[in-house]
Amino acid sequence: MIRLAVRVRRADAEAVLAELLELAPNGVEESEDGEVVEYAVYGAPGELPELPDVRAAAGPALVEIATREIPDDWYDGWKRFHRPVDVGGRLWVRPPWEAARADRLDVAIDPGQAFGTGAHHTTRLCLELLLDLPATGPFADVGCGSGVLGIAAAKLGWAPVVGLDHEAAAVEAARANAAANGVQLEVRRWDARRDPLPAAETIAANLLRPLLRAVAERLAPPLPRHLVASGLLREEAGEVAAAFAARGLRERARREAGEWAALRLEAPRY
Repeated sequence: MIRLAVRVRRADAEAVLAELLELAPNGVEESEDGEVVEYAVYGAPGELPELPDVRAAAGPALVEIATREIPDDWYDGWKRFHRPVDVGGRLWVRPPWEAARADRLDVAIDPGQAFGTGAHHTTRLCLELLLDLPATGPFADVGCGSGVLGIAAAKLGWAPVVGLDHEAAAVEAARANAAANGVQLEVRRWDARRDPLPAAETIAANLLRPLLRAVAERLAPPLPRHLVASGLLREEAGEVAAAFAARGLRERARREAGEWAALRLEAPRY
């Protein structure tokens, strides 16, 4: 088995990911190292995208491309990487091969080989901020990935819930996870830079800074009652808060973990 990894500048990562998923429609593994994001795909020789195609997909954002052989038991090692997450003493977010807890609201997420289960700081911060909100009315999970936030929202009591993502692999993963959790989650493809935001009382947007700025620019009345924004480095939080404030959403809370930050924003009538 071969691991093909492409490292790109974080500022351009979302655009590169869209191009890579055209070459690897089953999804990619994502990891971050400061201002660099690494996307990796796995396959036998001859199954992986051609290197010239990968370089073209990365374009000027390219930092490095690397390949290496991995051991036959890599899949079990990958599974061990995903561990359950206890959020606020209320939610237990876990991969399906880990046990549920009777004293927590159970959210089982199969990450496939391209998405997370909720352990990343950005997702955990979103979930923590959502636990502070009243779980009423429509909910939108913008940039839903494997569906963690939308599924948790549905289990907490929001309804109806919609999940939006640009990537076809994410839409498929979120639909499968919603079905496995027994919740109603409408999932569809969506482009942050072109498509309007859905009407929702609460929106969760776990996106990189450029896409959060795009979401802010597209906000129009009626504003959501609450918006939780994550995917931010600490030093980016003030800039993004100001972008949403210019559209009428005020910062009410901020949480930080490691190098990451998340914001809870609120419409002025509340």
